[in-house]
Amino acid sequence: MISVPVTDTRAHATDRLTLAAVTGGQFLAVLSSTAVGVALPTIGHELHTGATTSEWIVNAYVLVYASLMVAGGGLGDRYGRKGAFLLGVTLFGVGALLGGLAPSVPILLAGRVIQGLGPALLVPSSLAIVRATFHDERQRAMAIGLWSTSSGLGMAIGPVFGGVVVAELGWRWVLLLNAPLAAVVVAVAALAVPRLPHAPAAHDFDWAAAPLTTVAVGAPAFGLIEGQQYGWTSATTLGAFAVAALTGAAFLRWERRRPEPLVDIALFRDPAFAAANLAGLVVFFAFIGLVVYLSAYFQQLQGHSAIRAGFDVCAIGIAFAVAAPISGRLVGRFGARPPMVAGLLLGGGAVLGLLGLQRDTGLGAIWWVLALGGFGIGLSLTPMTATAVAAVLPHRTGMASAVHNGLRQVGQVLGVAVLGALAYGSSGLNIDGLHHAFAVAGISMLVTALIAAAALHRRPEPIA
Repeated sequence: MISVPVTDTRAHATDRLTLAAVTGGQFLAVLSSTAVGVALPTIGHELHTGATTSEWIVNAYVLVYASLMVAGGGLGDRYGRKGAFLLGVTLFGVGALLGGLAPSVPILLAGRVIQGLGPALLVPSSLAIVRATFHDERQRAMAIGLWSTSSGLGMAIGPVFGGVVVAELGWRWVLLLNAPLAAVVVAVAALAVPRLPHAPAAHDFDWAAAPLTTVAVGAPAFGLIEGQQYGWTSATTLGAFAVAALTGAAFLRWERRRPEPLVDIALFRDPAFAAANLAGLVVFFAFIGLVVYLSAYFQQLQGHSAIRAGFDVCAIGIAFAVAAPISGRLVGRFGARPPMVAGLLLGGGAVLGLLGLQRDTGLGAIWWVLALGGFGIGLSLTPMTATAVAAVLPHRTGMASAVHNGLRQVGQVLGVAVLGALAYGSSGLNIDGLHHAFAVAGISMLVTALIAAAALHRRPEPIA
């Protein structure tokens, strides 16, 4: 009989609890970006808000989340990933509690801002913790696959979760339920996640770059959000893009001079790292459009309820959940290139398959197309994430994760703005507009597949 050392058994159990904690935090962070959108009509009716104010209940969270991600990753690298993760989950729970109990819109928006601070800290730290916990390359790829699954599932099932909770418990519980769930994640992480060593810094934290990168990411996201309301040539929209351009230029100039920059710009000279981040942006650009505007199609053009519309698109999430762990195994065995390219090709082809959608098309005619799209996206997500974090040395994993996840959020904002403008046009949601949106999303994924095929000819070596 072969005996397994008790210490090894305990170590494996601790690793599993660590993975459960970080994937749970990631799942909650992404879930909240899509679930609250379903509750907006009810919130608007109860708190007497207009359409623009209601949209900011979602956008405030996403904007804070995306714009502070790079700073959050740098803080985790510098001062400790476990502490940053615990603080992030705590802020997420406190913000959800404040928003759920809010008696007025200003307090609700304040809660959403606090809630958005959470993912900016916990998301990059969670991926850094995964890399530090799993040393075997295959085990790490599988762990990243599960981490990616939690991210995609949070986005895919958010509308279903939001619709059911609003119908059964009311809109406040869409936020309030996050607080006890966050408390569970904090408790498990506090017990299981080790204090990970981080390299001593030879220079002070790049405090000047933190606000620069926040504005450089937040300003264009703000412009894209407001452009839908005020027009793409309005002073507000153009001013936001101008601020983004000036701040981005200042950020690049500053970072090139820093001996220990917040973001190592040289990373983007690595074709694999650049392609992985482009793929992250494009996939979330297409994915958010697929989920959000298909849900709108079933509700606005076919008259389905919010709950039923959520279930109409659940084939995407189910297929995604099946594909992401499989992708982790494929990455561990064959490397990142085959599953990433195959996933992008499959996902892009499936989105283009929706060009035959008509106003009265039943779910039975397209469910398999939705499943193929979800499977392709799930297949591509793990290798792009693994490639992004493999390009840096372990002590900079938080930075690489922050850049990758920040670009995903930018892709999400772009998907809502660009694909929404195409889908709705000037006369509301219509079939021709949906076809244009699906064409842009599908072609974008296919082009990115070609870029990834050329860039990922070898496994990237850490360069920073």
